[in-house]
Amino acid sequence: MLEPLPANKPVGRLAPSPTGAQHIGNARTYLLAWLSIRWRGGRLILRIEDIDSPRVKAGAAQQAIDDLHWLGLDWDEGPDIGGPHAPYVQTERIESYREALSRLQFARVYPCTCTRSDIEAAASAPHVEHEGAIYPGTCAGRSALDAVKLGDQPFAWRFRTTDQVIEFDDRVAGPQRVNVRRELGDFVVGKMDGSVAYQLAVVCDDHAMGVTEVLRGDDLLPSTFRQLELYAEFDWTPPTFAHVPLVVGPDGRRLAKRHGDTRLATLRQQGVSAERLIGLLAWSCGLRPTREPVTARELLVDFDLSRVSRERFLFTEPRPW
Repeated sequence: MLEPLPANKPVGRLAPSPTGAQHIGNARTYLLAWLSIRWRGGRLILRIEDIDSPRVKAGAAQQAIDDLHWLGLDWDEGPDIGGPHAPYVQTERIESYREALSRLQFARVYPCTCTRSDIEAAASAPHVEHEGAIYPGTCAGRSALDAVKLGDQPFAWRFRTTDQVIEFDDRVAGPQRVNVRRELGDFVVGKMDGSVAYQLAVVCDDHAMGVTEVLRGDDLLPSTFRQLELYAEFDWTPPTFAHVPLVVGPDGRRLAKRHGDTRLATLRQQGVSAERLIGLLAWSCGLRPTREPVTARELLVDFDLSRVSRERFLFTEPRPW
């Protein structure tokens, strides 16, 4: 475990979700998140985001830790080594989320009974193809107190967004601006039983753990605007954001099982070295001119986030090693 760093050092996080095996696309994002913090001498936190319980796979959390170690990435706090912000597994932090949800019930949320699918999908980190239609505000006339009148009727707690433009300067994607209500709509933050959705949980965790930089895939850009609304409501300072292009398959969609077996565990079993994979990933995002094998630490020598390509990486070769 590395020595504690001064308070002014950047703090980042690696946050795998154990809903399946980690693949090449995940590895590219983790590598960039690690490099962005480590080249500035900052602190890294490993957090397991497992509140999407119906989709969590047994053993996937440990496999994610093993995959990250294989890539040569390390962290200063996490479920395997402890730290001052424990616990580092979301399902062990439920009470803090419920407290935050109760604070919102005095202000900006209302019970929404529109669809059961909204409630079931709320815990998952959304992606571009999952954004769906903008919520039309059908239940927006309600207040939190109206939940009592619903009796046993299922509902989700939906956050009432502001009708104004939110702007931020993304460290990779550049200037971003969205009117959340008009372009994204009110969003779900919890369920009637007190469990919470991804948007609220991740804001609570990043604030509690002192995260100052969030680097993740650009499919989560819409989530950033929602999360900025929550930061403002709680009067918390948001981190800076960097959204990096995804790895996509031949159909242009984010890399997934439909594109073949690109799991890191499979690559290990096939004898592919981490250095070869990292060489490919570094080349794919503009950090190296060739695919020559390299370690994550060797990339720290001349790392520069501004060199990261804004183009998505098309992964078509079955064995580009």
